[in-house]
Parts: sequence; structure tokens; C-alpha cells
Amino acid sequence: MSGNTGPWDVALSLVLGFWIQLHHFLAPYTKVEESFNVQAIHDITTHGIPSKDVASFLQVNYDHFTFPGPVPRTFVGAAAVAGLMSPYSSVFDSEAHERYLYQLLARVTLGTVNTVALWYFRQAVDTAYGKVAGRWYILLQATQFHVMFYASRTLPNMFAFGLTTIALRNLILGQATASKSQKASRRRSSALVLLTIAGVIFRSEIAILLATQTAYLLFQGRTSLVKEVIPAGLLGAIIGLTITVSVDSFFWQKFPLWPEWVGFHYNTIQGKSSDWGTSPWHFYFINAIPRLLMNPMTYLVCIPTALTSRATRKTSISILAPLLAFVAIYSILPHKEWRFIIYIVPGLTAVAAGGASWIWTRRSKTALYRLLSVLLVASLLVSFLASMGLLYISSLNYPGGAALTRLHEIVDTSNNNSNKSSEPGAVYMDNLACQTGVTRFLEKDTTTTPWRYDKTEDESRLLDPAFWDRFDYALVERPERVIGSWEVLDTVSAYAGVGISRLEADDEGWNAAPLQPRGIGLTVNPLLKAYNRVTAFARQRFTRGLWPVLRLEPRVYILKKQQGRA
Repeated sequence: MSGNTGPWDVALSLVLGFWIQLHHFLAPYTKVEESFNVQAIHDITTHGIPSKDVASFLQVNYDHFTFPGPVPRTFVGAAAVAGLMSPYSSVFDSEAHERYLYQLLARVTLGTVNTVALWYFRQAVDTAYGKVAGRWYILLQATQFHVMFYASRTLPNMFAFGLTTIALRNLILGQATASKSQKASRRRSSALVLLTIAGVIFRSEIAILLATQTAYLLFQGRTSLVKEVIPAGLLGAIIGLTITVSVDSFFWQKFPLWPEWVGFHYNTIQGKSSDWGTSPWHFYFINAIPRLLMNPMTYLVCIPTALTSRATRKTSISILAPLLAFVAIYSILPHKEWRFIIYIVPGLTAVAAGGASWIWTRRSKTALYRLLSVLLVASLLVSFLASMGLLYISSLNYPGGAALTRLHEIVDTSNNNSNKSSEPGAVYMDNLACQTGVTRFLEKDTTTTPWRYDKTEDESRLLDPAFWDRFDYALVERPERVIGSWEVLDTVSAYAGVGISRLEADDEGWNAAPLQPRGIGLTVNPLLKAYNRVTAFARQRFTRGLWPVLRLEPRVYILKKQQGRA
């Protein structure tokens, strides 16, 4: 944040950081797309980086040798987060509760890095459109869902997000400076270097974004291919390749290894990404971008206003043109996910903020601007409420993590009630549990406790009765497939849709927002209870009992083997 920033601007920026971390704490578990980096952070922070007998040490202690996945992925982001966390390593011990706090710290660290990137990006909005636009940028960004929710999640895209956001900041600031000046040249070069590094290490699709940004600069005549583009590209490639090849060759014990090239070859050249589903060419424009921006006023009113207003048109086109060209080119690939284009969200939100500022500062001039200003404020409130609803629904999509936390709570309570110091626990966790929240951070330390964990996927082994004799507990989606005699200790439900139901006025829980346990005591129960009281009043007075409700269905069963019976 710049030195001229006032107290309101500082407060808004702090709210943005708080909001990102609140999304993290209210939905603390992770999913399968985040699992590689979460497990890698765990292994680095728990076992350390070996200096001798490297191959055997990694084979025994690191998760990626047991579950390598279809292609190798980079350790660079995980190693960076682990390094930033290292000063706090002495705070936590080997208890599962404390180890889980370390997982939260990992996500706090990544969320903070991306928050700082957004703060710096806001400076570019201030410069390009003015302070009022900078404030609107924070408000619009904070009331979106996806960036706030995923900023702390260990997806490869979110490791790249901070680099691409700072790169876009430098490009916008470069546009606001005389093109021939040394300052503008440095900003353009640093942006191209950052985009190259992000593409080489984390996500290969950023190469397309780099190409469209470079092409637009050349089209404008604001850069030199020989003096800026080629040197910046070479420098970024050298830095990126040096980092990723050295780090990943070490951790994967293969040399030379460039994981992102292997992933690009596997997914794009061999076309394996299509195995995960395909979407029509217009998916990003019709579906993904509106969802990412969240607020319909941003793309229906604010961005068109910024493009048609004389004072903001040139800047807005310079921001939008390369970003939308990137999306158009990337739309050629059949497999599409919104996270592949999340790097464009700050830029589109910045242009929307420019349009919002134009409308807001003219609200006293005409009835149209007054109406649009009222709609802008109302749309922020609606987007905020919708984002909160999505946050709550999303928090119900991690039954595996909740089940493992719940199992430890049940066993610890049982041990305390019976005055046992520790009851041995061998736990089997099926594919669904592992994909919806189970991580090594949630497991108890197997070197100091009798707990053991197994994630076998081999169907032939799962059909062997002797296999199940090894376990005391199981976390499974389908208990009927578990061989032997087991009792259900508890069931963790997950989100299964929204419907309209007629609820009884005296129903204690009301189910309007079903209360679910959160890991380590994190809960929004007071807010949900207040919501339920409001809905009860509305149902009694206005809707005759009808109200939208969340549907939950049992997803992970917590089983215990019955003693003395196979």
C-alpha cells in the first residue's frame, strides 16, 4: 500500500486480508486437487530435507513416492511455503490437533502471500483510475467468491496467482508511464520475467497469457523485441528452469526433471486432459467469467461503462484486450476449468472498478447515475450474501477431513472416559475420504503413537478378508463393501443440493442451515442460529412454512470393528 493511502483505504485493504483468511478458517479442509502440495508441505516440515541417504529417506518418509499421481508435480511452491512457516515449527507438537494447526498455518501463509499481491495490485488501480476506483476494486474483489475462497488453497494455480497478479500490476503501471522512460521499461521487463517464471514452474497455460501480453505491447509499440522481450523471456526462463529443475530433480530423484513440461506433454500434447471432461468453446466467456466476477453489475454495467467513457477507455482496453485474448486462445483446448483462467480476475475487476468509480463520482449529476449508484451498492450486498452462502455450502463438501477429525475426537473421548493413555488405532481411509479432506496433517504422528493409516486403492486387496483384519477403524463411503463385522460410530454428511421444504415452526434445528461440526472447534454456529431464528420468523409470518433448505446426504461412515468378531 502506498504512502498516500488514507485510513479508509488501509481499513479496506485489511478487510480484504481478513476476508480471505475467514474463508480459510470456515472451510479448513482440502480436496484432492490441493492434496499434492499439502502432503509435500507436511513432509518437508515434518521430516525435513535430507542431506544424506536422500533416495532411501524420501522413499520412506515422503508421500509422493507412495502416491505419485499420473505425472510429477513441482515441489517449488510447497518448499517456499514450508520455508516461510519454518520460524513457527517449534510451536506445534506431534498431537493431531497441533499438526492440524500446522496445516492451517500453511494455508494462512499462502493466503497472506496472495493478499499482499492483491494489495499491491490495488496500487495500480489507484494509479490507472484514481483512489475512488481503488476502493471500489477492494469492494468488488472482496465480494467475489472464488478468489477469496481459493487464495489460501494449495492449488498450483494459486501459487502462480501472486506472480501473475504482480506482473499485471507492473504492466498497468507501465501503461501509466511514458513508454520510453526507464521506469516503464523496468516495469514491463519485470512483468514478463514474472509471467515466464510462473509459467515455467507452476502452470504452462500462463505461456499463452505471456504471449498475448507481449503481442499487445508490441502492437502498441511500447516495447522492443530485442531490448526488452527477448532478454526478459530468457532471464525468466533461466530463473524458472534453474529453480524447478534443481528442486524437483532432488525431490523426485530424477534428473533432469521439469514437471510442468511433463504435465504439459501429458495433458495437452497427448490430450489426456480430455479424460477429465470437455466443455464447449464458449464455456469461459458464458459460464466461468460471470461466475468468477460474481456480481452481474461488473460485467453488464461497470466494464461497458469503463470501455465507453472517454477518460477510462484507453486504459481499460489495454488491460482487457490481452486478458480476453488469452481466454479466447485457451478456449481451443477441450478440457476447461475456471481455475485455469483465474489470473484474469484482478484485471477484469480493476476495469469494473474504473467503471464503478465513473458512475459513483457522477451520482449527483443525473437520475441515471443515481439509479446505477444505488444498484451498485445493492449488488455489493447481494454478492456478499451470495458469497457467504457459497462459503457455507462449500464448507460442507469435505466429509473426509471432518470424518478423520471426528474419529480422533471419539477415540480421545473414549480413552479419557476409561482412563486409557492411548488406544491403538489402525485406520483404513477410502478414496472418497482421501479426496475430500484427509491429509497427513490430520493424522496422528505414527512415530510416537500407535496409530496407523492406510489408503489402499487396489480392488483385489480390498476383496481379501485378511486385508480388513488389520484395521480397527474405517472411513468409507460404502460400508457394505467392508468385509467383517463393524459398527457405525458416526456418519459425516455432505452437501447434496438445495430444495424448498415446509418446515415446522417448532423444529429445533429447522434445517434451514444444517449445523455441521468444524475441525478443531472452528464453527459458525452462532451465525447459523441467528439465521435460523430469522428464517423461523419469516416462515411463520410470510411463507406458511416454506423455505429454501440445504439437503445433506451421508457421505463418509466412521466404522469400528466389533471386538472378538472378524
